Amino acid sequence: MIESTLPLLFLDVDGPLIPFGATQEQLPGGYPAYDTDRTAPAAGANPLITRINPAFGARLRALPCTLVWATTWMEDANDCVAPWLGLPELPLLEWPDAAADEQADGLHWKTRTILDHAAGRPFVWVDDEITDRDRALITAHHPGEALPHHVDPRYGLREHDFTALDRWLRRHQG
Repeated sequence: MIESTLPLLFLDVDGPLIPFGATQEQLPGGYPAYDTDRTAPAAGANPLITRINPAFGARLRALPCTLVWATTWMEDANDCVAPWLGLPELPLLEWPDAAADEQADGLHWKTRTILDHAAGRPFVWVDDEITDRDRALITAHHPGEALPHHVDPRYGLREHDFTALDRWLRRHQG
């Protein structure tokens, strides 16, 4: 269980932090590659990690929430992504064995685990695969406030996303 009275922010890596899938017309010049003087990613880390804007670390730390990894990166999120962003080791959601399988009912496979871990606390879920089906289940089964925040994976987190997250979290902090 995660100890704090702040709202939780469940954060995915692929899509929100590492953008992918944009066409040349959508992103002329392609994706930028960032550099940082922070600890380099571990050997063998995903080469796309350089698409993560290292300035996002400060932006995420400034949000009034408890950050939690909600990603298939598992421990690599703490070993590679957190140092790249200048973040401390974060709590990590553990997925059920069948987590990678799509749910037959159209529900994202992360949704029920996120609801279980939120345990009624206010939370934001930042992901590129959130659907109306996920939103409906969260509304029906989560007694607290929740913001399932969809990020366009072609661009990843942008200014309007950080603004929306900050506003929502400030309204819902303990």
